Amino acid sequence: MTVLSRRAVLAAPLLVAGASRVAAEEDFAGALRAILAGRIPAEGAIALEIPPLSENGNSVDLSVRVDSPMTAEDHVTAIHLLAEKNPFPLVATFSLTPRAGRAEVATRIRLATSQKIVAIAETSRGAVHRAARDVIVVLGACVETG
Repeated sequence: MTVLSRRAVLAAPLLVAGASRVAAEEDFAGALRAILAGRIPAEGAIALEIPPLSENGNSVDLSVRVDSPMTAEDHVTAIHLLAEKNPFPLVATFSLTPRAGRAEVATRIRLATSQKIVAIAETSRGAVHRAARDVIVVLGACVETG
């Protein structure tokens, strides 16, 4: 008999999501290409808030807000966060529906070193928006071993 831990049960949906087109990409340019799928991102509709200086890359606060009416006809469907120099650049993907009310997410991320953070928002109309910020990290995280 196999007993699953609470953590394993909660992680299962993430593993399924990890099989997506983007998760397979291990470099920044490839992950970005997979998300954009040939579309040209527009600048300006995203407010990306992240401290310009982080003393510890193990936990960096970040929030993303996208200007969107969040109606059934026009809403943000996904917000992707990428870290240019992390071992796996796709840090997070958030799926949204009009029921969210606002296209806004907040989280903490790990950063390997000083780098550019990119937020990409996809809309129900097929448009993509982009915002980027540089972050200086004093003590990095995500160190590869072995």
